[in-house]
Amino acid sequence: MIRDSTNNGFFTKTLKIYSFMHHSCVHGNTFTYPLLLKSCANLLSIPHGTMLHGHVIRLGFQADTFVQTSLVDFYSKCSVIESARKVFDEMPQRSVVSWNALISAYCHESMMDKALGLLKEMLVFGFEPSSSTFVSILSGFSSNLNSFEFLWQGMSIHCFVIKLGLVCFEVSLDNSLMGMYAQFGQMDEARKVFDFMDEKSIVSWTTIMGGYVKVGSSVEAVKLFNEMRRQNIGMDFIVFVNLVSGCIQLRELLLASSVHSLVLKCGCHQEDTIENLLITMYARCGNLTSARMIFDLIVGKSVLSWTSIIAGYARSRHPKEALDLFRRMVKTEIRPNGATFATVLSACADLGSLCIGEEIEQYVFENGFETDLKIQTSLVHMYSKCGNINKAREVFERVQNKDLTLWTSMINSYGIHGMGNEAISLFEKMTTAEGIKPDAIVYTSLLFACSHSGLIEDGLKYFKSMQTDFGITPTKEHYTCLVDLLARVGQLDLALDTIEAMPTDVQADALSPLLSACRIHGNIELGELVAAKLLDVSPKSSSSYVSMANLYNSVGRSKEANTMRSMIDGKGMVKERGWSQVQVSG
Repeated sequence: MIRDSTNNGFFTKTLKIYSFMHHSCVHGNTFTYPLLLKSCANLLSIPHGTMLHGHVIRLGFQADTFVQTSLVDFYSKCSVIESARKVFDEMPQRSVVSWNALISAYCHESMMDKALGLLKEMLVFGFEPSSSTFVSILSGFSSNLNSFEFLWQGMSIHCFVIKLGLVCFEVSLDNSLMGMYAQFGQMDEARKVFDFMDEKSIVSWTTIMGGYVKVGSSVEAVKLFNEMRRQNIGMDFIVFVNLVSGCIQLRELLLASSVHSLVLKCGCHQEDTIENLLITMYARCGNLTSARMIFDLIVGKSVLSWTSIIAGYARSRHPKEALDLFRRMVKTEIRPNGATFATVLSACADLGSLCIGEEIEQYVFENGFETDLKIQTSLVHMYSKCGNINKAREVFERVQNKDLTLWTSMINSYGIHGMGNEAISLFEKMTTAEGIKPDAIVYTSLLFACSHSGLIEDGLKYFKSMQTDFGITPTKEHYTCLVDLLARVGQLDLALDTIEAMPTDVQADALSPLLSACRIHGNIELGELVAAKLLDVSPKSSSSYVSMANLYNSVGRSKEANTMRSMIDGKGMVKERGWSQVQVSG
């Protein structure tokens, strides 16, 4: 009865049966107690487990490896690591399963040094690790992404399992190897493991697909999905989570619609996660009608459903509609979470609505989210975009434990308001007094601030220091800020030299601000040269023709300006619209 109830997942019933046995003075045997301890582990019932431990001691099962291993496993799964280690150390005889149970416990608690130490001890005592040993260790490495030291250790484990002959024959181990490499973004290594597998499970396919989506290579994920279909491999819920997430990155409406059809065909469309991802997918593909239709069809809308559709409108430059949806949401029984507030505050910033932003801040405080860093960061951004830099600074200063994102938001806010010196001062405080290591994003904000304040020497200094001091490779955003900085102070030739030294794929983004600067400084000759280069690298952009037309107009050459504008129509291009919003009243 105990075996049947445990195997069927009726763990509480198992303990009740044992209680009846115990009161009837019927004792368990070497097979009973492992089943009972398994039930306690699944229920996370430490009191029942420790009571059984006492019974085990009284009945003399201290030397029973099977029972003692079950105790180690019970304490491990209940996160009572000290007790698990104590039982393990007192075992007169151990099996590979005993070692695995404790190693798994250390890995689950991210105590990787102890797990690796136990692995070495296991080898010293002559025990050969099994695939389960390495599955636990590799899973532990995957959950410690903050240290690339674990990647190197994981690669060493990979070499070891090859030496033991376990690779390509143990599917669960191969999946763990792939998962470890994928978590660290090492998709070439993950793909090698995948391609060499003799047998692949559905987990193998979802792991490699998820890895490609994680690193932004969604095209590869789609190719793998198509290969799965060719091989008639059954699809599960996780396959479609990965596939829809890939479509969100690719933003191709035709592909998105095809994937949606497959989701409907496989019956996964009513899963909460899939529904919310479909809303985001259509919104990112620019089809808010389909996104809204999916949202409206959801019967039991969750906070994720509301946040997904609100974010869809906010990111598609429909802040008013996003705020209207938020007002509808708060009238229901669903309460907003941190992500909802951050999204709505972003919509307020885009709308330029200071009063609505203040209302939402009050709502944040009333609902106990005043310590949420993501919300505080969004408040800084909102107040800055709505023109109240003092309020943005006030929000920033009241946060006790600031993270890098919050510092970046405040530095960017100073940049928006042309307060370059304040941005530099705050950056120096962050890196020196607080000891926070900057990343590429905060340097973009800093260079932006230098550019908008004409601080050319400081901008050049920080552009160089981010590479020499922190090993950050410049992105197109950094190059664009640098060119904008040089162009604003009239260093047009130096700006062009800087662009020509850039990688070709980022030159178009940097040429545009230089062309605008040529108009401001009336440099027709250089403007024509820049326009020619811009049209060469970005021939389908109407903004280049518009900028050149404006340049000709600024020096009274209307004939050339009209020629440029007529070329937009002649080439079938559409002039890109600019837009802005500001709160007029209220």
